[in-house]
Amino acid sequence: MGDQKESLRKITHTLAMKNEEISNFICTLKQNLDNLEEDLESEFTSLHAVLDDMKENMVTRIKQERASRTYELQSQLSACSKALESSEELLELANHTLCSSETDGFTQAAKDIKDSVTMAPAFRLSLKAKASDNMSHLMVDFSQEREMLQGLKFLPVPATPEIQVSECQVCDNTVTVLWTLPEPDGKIDHYILEHRRTNHEGPPRIREDYPWMVVEGIREMEHTLTGLRFETRYMTFRVRACNKAVAGEFSEPVTLETHAFTFKLDSSSAHQNLKVEDLSVEWDSSGGKVQEIRKEKNRTNSPMHSPARSALMSPKRAPTTRPGRDRFTAESYTVLADTMIDAGQQYWEVRFDKESKAFAVGIALRSLGRFDQLGKSSASWCIHLNNWLQQSLTAKHNNKARTLDCPIPNTIGVYINYDEGVLSFYNAKTKQLMHTFKTKFQQPVIPAFMVWNGSFSVVTGLQVPSVVQSGQRKNSGTSSSNASLT
Repeated sequence: MGDQKESLRKITHTLAMKNEEISNFICTLKQNLDNLEEDLESEFTSLHAVLDDMKENMVTRIKQERASRTYELQSQLSACSKALESSEELLELANHTLCSSETDGFTQAAKDIKDSVTMAPAFRLSLKAKASDNMSHLMVDFSQEREMLQGLKFLPVPATPEIQVSECQVCDNTVTVLWTLPEPDGKIDHYILEHRRTNHEGPPRIREDYPWMVVEGIREMEHTLTGLRFETRYMTFRVRACNKAVAGEFSEPVTLETHAFTFKLDSSSAHQNLKVEDLSVEWDSSGGKVQEIRKEKNRTNSPMHSPARSALMSPKRAPTTRPGRDRFTAESYTVLADTMIDAGQQYWEVRFDKESKAFAVGIALRSLGRFDQLGKSSASWCIHLNNWLQQSLTAKHNNKARTLDCPIPNTIGVYINYDEGVLSFYNAKTKQLMHTFKTKFQQPVIPAFMVWNGSFSVVTGLQVPSVVQSGQRKNSGTSSSNASLT
């Protein structure tokens, strides 16, 4: 009966999910129908608005030019009218003088008329119109534009791009994605790239834990995402092309592996004077550490997880007894990670308060004693900052110390090659090597941290930087100057 109910519940759940999927699809179809009717009307409205604006500007220009020419012609007409009136009066006087029979004063009158004619305004006028009715410089030939409008066609939907998996690169916490089109398309305006994190290889599932992140306005057929944190095993990508009117279909999703070392701080292992919040730790003199009961069923409070095992689809963790409250006590202000390292190359970074009275970062065996301080036993290796009385930076292992002659960085990068027995510390910003331990690890190791009167935070999900890998290859085969500490 119980099995039948469980089977019915699964079938009901599947049906409910399918109904939800169909409902969403119906909404999408309705929206597409509305968009089909609205988009074309919007485009023509926009085109009409452009034409109306052009017409208004051109008509205004013509009116202004006509007003200017009208003023010049009216001024010229007024001058001509006055000159003609003056000439007619003078002509009438001359005719009257010629018709007069009186001889007295004729000579003087004739001379006066001659002088007046010589100075008449009519002889000083230009009989060329200052403006013509032909405004040829304001004439417009719309034949080309008319042909363009008559040749308007619907823009084709852009073809679906194809992501070139072999050309994509994942390195230094950056991902470069490249794609191609089936054939060149000069109408493409830009591309839209979407990506999301996932722990599943292959195409996206209906239900995913992480949302799609969108990158718009890409002009080239490639894009590089930088400053990423690889907190999942994979990232899925898809891309589509867009022209001025419409976006094409998304490409087939491509999943790229984003392997990096991720872990959390095991708060149950922390000294009672350490407050642990996620990946941050602060020293608390009151010693009021509150134990957190982990709610994740697939995670134990013991650092049994391994990056080597994480490459499997379903990593298994061996169940162990939950450590007690005093995993570390006395002056061992230590906290461990929850993930052990038993293979491969790993890298993480630690940002610490340089005003801390004491701080250490390194690795330890699970057998590290509850009273042991990092670097003071054969079960731990570390870089130690001492701000008590005088400032110093030392490499410590098995109660032996070597003073490091290098500037104290704000962030330390930790690199381990478990198989080669190499543990190196770097200035995380400049990638300058600070110290290297060379040994042979007989047991799995765990990232370990210590702080007294200070604080620090851990950055995980980082790949081994290429500059670190390159430097390690150059130094391989050379003897370590720090052999006395191994």
